[in-house]
Amino acid sequence: MLQPFGEEIWLAEGSIAVVAGFRYPTRTAVIRLPDGGLFVWSPIRLSDDLKAAVDALGEVRHLIAPNSMHHLFVTDWQRAYPAARLHATLGLRQKRKDLDFDGDLEDAPAPGWAGEIDQVLVRGNRITTEVVFFHRRSGTAIFTDLIQHFGPTWFTGWRAVVARLDLMTAPEPEVPRKFRVAFVDRRAARMAVEKILAWPTRKVVMAHAPPVETDGQAFIARAFRWLSA
Repeated sequence: MLQPFGEEIWLAEGSIAVVAGFRYPTRTAVIRLPDGGLFVWSPIRLSDDLKAAVDALGEVRHLIAPNSMHHLFVTDWQRAYPAARLHATLGLRQKRKDLDFDGDLEDAPAPGWAGEIDQVLVRGNRITTEVVFFHRRSGTAIFTDLIQHFGPTWFTGWRAVVARLDLMTAPEPEVPRKFRVAFVDRRAARMAVEKILAWPTRKVVMAHAPPVETDGQAFIARAFRWLSA
C-alpha cells in the first residue's frame, strides 16, 4: 500500500478520478517529519488498509491540498484525523467553503515542516496556483499537475486526440500545453522555476506521471525549457 521512496518518504497509489470525462490516476506522498508527525501531500481515497499503513508510521498532523484541483478526498481525511491541520492555497479556500482550513500555503514553509520541506508557490497561472515542495532528506521535488505524463493508450477516442495535442502523452513528462498557455505572468513563473531548479533535486514525484528516481534537477529543467524560449 505505502511504498518507500527514500528516507522518511512513502508513496501510495489511489483510485482513478474522473474529471470532465478524463481518467486520472491518483497518488499521495507521506513524509515523516523529525518530530514523528506526518505530512500528507494530495490525499487520495482513504481505505482501511491505507489508514492502517499510515497510522503505523506516525500521527497525521498536516494535510496538504497543493492546488485548487486536488481536494476530492480531503473530507475523508479530516474526519479520520480531526486534529490534523489542513493547508491549502487561497483558490481552494474560495472553492471549498465547506472545508475547515488551518493555514495558507505560501512561499515560506509553515513552522510545522520548515527546515525539512521547502516550497515554492508557482503564481501567474489562470488554471490554478500550485505549490511545489522539496523534501530535503530524500532530495525529492513534488509536483501536482504542472508536469504530467500518460501512456499512449491511456486515453481513447477524442480524448486521446486532446491529450496528444495537450502534450499529456508526449515521449516524456511535460508541462501540458493548457498550463503553458494559462501562464499569463511568465515572469512570475520563471522566478518560481528558478527557485525550484536551485534545489539539489535527485527524485521527482508527480500526481499524474511515473516518479523520476535519478537526475531530477535535469528532468525539471527539460520540462520547463519552453518557459525560457
